[in-house]
Formats: sequence, C-alpha cells, structure tokens
Amino acid sequence: MTSIVIPAHNEEQVIGRLLDALTAGAKPADGPGEFDIVVVCNGCTDATAREAARPGVTVVEIPVPSKHAALRAGDEHARGYPRLYVDADVVIDAAGVRVLADAVDPAAGVPAAAPGRDLPLAGCAWRVRAYYRVWQLLPAVREGLFGRGVIALSEAGHARIADLPPLMADDLAASLAFGPHERRVVEEARVTVLPPRTWADLIRRRVRADTSSHQLERHQAATPAESGAAAEPSAPPSARTSTADLRTLLLGRPWLLPHMAVFLAAAVIARRRSRRAVESGDFGTWQRDESSRTG
Repeated sequence: MTSIVIPAHNEEQVIGRLLDALTAGAKPADGPGEFDIVVVCNGCTDATAREAARPGVTVVEIPVPSKHAALRAGDEHARGYPRLYVDADVVIDAAGVRVLADAVDPAAGVPAAAPGRDLPLAGCAWRVRAYYRVWQLLPAVREGLFGRGVIALSEAGHARIADLPPLMADDLAASLAFGPHERRVVEEARVTVLPPRTWADLIRRRVRADTSSHQLERHQAATPAESGAAAEPSAPPSARTSTADLRTLLLGRPWLLPHMAVFLAAAVIARRRSRRAVESGDFGTWQRDESSRTG
C-alpha cells in the first residue's frame, strides 16, 4: 500500500484542498483505503487537526512545531511503500500519486521521484511573475526533486535519507542524496505549488531558501562522506545557480533580460537579508509565506 505522510503546522486553510484531491480520486473498488494517509499536526494552534479528520486519514498530533519531528512521527504511523512526503500547502491528486508510486522502481534503480510542477502565477505581482519565469527554466530547478512539495521514495530510498538531520532545506537535501540517474521527475504526475503573491512574500521565501542552503552546505562540509551518493568528497552536490546557467538562458532566450534583472535583484536582496541569520547560525526562523495560503 502506498503511504502518504503530510506534515502540517497551522495549515487549517489549505489542508482540506489537498485531502479532497487525494481522496476524491480514490478508486471506487478500493474505497478511501486505497492510500495510507497520515497527517501529522505539529505544534498546531489552529484547527488543522479538525480539518484533516475524515475517513481514510490518520491524524497524529505532536506538540513541537517541527517539520523534521513531524516526518519522523509520520514514519512511525505509515504502513507501506512507496512512501510519499507531501507538503500541506500543495495539491496533488490520486492519479498523480499512482503515477509516482509506479515510477519509484527499485528494480530499475530509481528510488526517488517527484511530480512535474505547475505554478499558477495569475494574481501574483508582476515582479513575482518575472522571477518565476526565470526560476522555472534553471537546470537544477527542472531536474531536481526540490521545490515541488512532493517526493516519493522506495523503501531503499527512504533508508538513504532516514538519518538526515533536521535541516530547513529538507527537500533539497533529499534531492541531493540521489544521483541524477537515481531520481526522476515524472511530468505525467502534476503538483500545483502556489507561489507567493507579493514581492515581500517572495523575498521572505528567498531569504529562507538562501539561509537553508547555507545550512545544508555547512552540514555537507562537516560530513563530506555522507553528503550524497553522486558526489566526490571534494565536491558536494549543489543546486546553486551559476553565472553560466544564467548566461546560457539569456543566450537562448534574450527576451528574458528584464525578467533576469528582477531575478538577480531578488537574489541579491535575499542574500543580504539572510547574512545575519547565517552568521549567527539562526537556522530555526522559518519566515513562512502566508500570501500563497489565502483565498
């Protein structure tokens, strides 16, 4: 049986739309038990647990607001493999789950997979739209499993990442734990990832991303032998955007130039604002984007 673990911290506004998509498409012959769905409400002070309670869903509540702790608690209650880890604020349906479960094929040496990404940009500020027009074209973004809110693992794939420490960039760390030949982006399965609507929320999200990338790099430097199956000890895997990546994009799509200016502005601002957190070792302040969770 395919298990789905959903960590949820104060997600009462969005948990219902995800669970509706997962359960509405269950095969009639299988009923609501087609998937083993576990929602872990971690440190919630709202009605997330109440909104998640429905047939076919196991709701677990833990007191600490920690995604890492929620994932581990979910593993304790999940019953099967393949196992999907799904963020509460994205949307994937039952058909997409089935496609991903089929794509995780230990016999073919593919222990990890993620769906294709849909970013509905209507209603977002123009600078947000410009930023994501560039971001979606970056090689690491197209090929990596991160930034999708969904990762599917075989039992062997789960064993690969089970001992990762609590990192802000948990999805990036999981993606980099697998070499390019071991992971697969399955475009036939789709996940909707709601982008930030405002420039301020985009910057908050990028500050978090930059801070978390620095934390991951510190972890890689401290444990070079464990920093990824595809990496040499002297060159830990990375999803950083290089100048060469941006130059290649512009050569092939010169019309991207004004969008690239916005992208670079966001990167510079985020880097400056994350500096204090990085220097002080503050990797616990989440800076959550709320605009993508409202109406």
